[in-house]
Amino acid sequence: MKEKEKSNIIFGTRPIIEAIQSGKEVDKVLIQKGIRGEVYAELNQMLKQRNIVSQHVPIEKLNRFTRKNHQGVVAFISPIIYQNIEDILPGIYEKGETPLLLILDRISDVRNFGAITRTAECAGVHAIIVPEKGRAMIGPDAIKTSAGALFKIPVCKHRSLKQCADFLQQSGVKLVACTEKTDSQYFDFKYNDPIAIIMGSEEDGISNDLIRKADYLAKIPLVGKIESLNVSVAAGILMYEVVKQRLLE
Repeated sequence: MKEKEKSNIIFGTRPIIEAIQSGKEVDKVLIQKGIRGEVYAELNQMLKQRNIVSQHVPIEKLNRFTRKNHQGVVAFISPIIYQNIEDILPGIYEKGETPLLLILDRISDVRNFGAITRTAECAGVHAIIVPEKGRAMIGPDAIKTSAGALFKIPVCKHRSLKQCADFLQQSGVKLVACTEKTDSQYFDFKYNDPIAIIMGSEEDGISNDLIRKADYLAKIPLVGKIESLNVSVAAGILMYEVVKQRLLE
């Protein structure tokens, strides 16, 4: 591993437990398959209580991160503090601002995530919402690609994006899903209301649950021979359509 990536991990059962207890933002924990013992049971219980994502993996995968005595456990520390959209949204309304939010469904490439965040900060997006699982982990590469925007814009984790979508709609936010599964072009809609733009991964797109929840399905027209845009470019097109329309109000 590169040195900058190593700086983002800690290993060993007790150091990880102490890091969690001290309030460190732990993004994900990898645990060796089949490992047993009281201290591992304590760690597993703590991970469940704190809703920290964990995954059981072969020891070979752990060895790729460090050759030191990791004791079968490696954790990734996030350089940012994740927030809750339920806490942030009321404050946006209280300021008299019209919410502009971004939901990233299963986008796991860290450079795409960083590039999207950079554009989102420039476009005045109030918060980015990601799932607890199946998302890009925020580390040095994401921070660098975002040009530091990840330190400026709130990133909110949610256990269920479907439940998050319900909350947003109940709070007056309309959901716009960027997808090719529609004939409606992205510029066919008015974005002057509170809006949450939903972007999916280039491989899998937006999950069916969110497609069904969306108020609008919006397609970006493609006139060339390549069948898809990079997701960070597509996100930028949608975000700046909102900016354009709101500036012209």
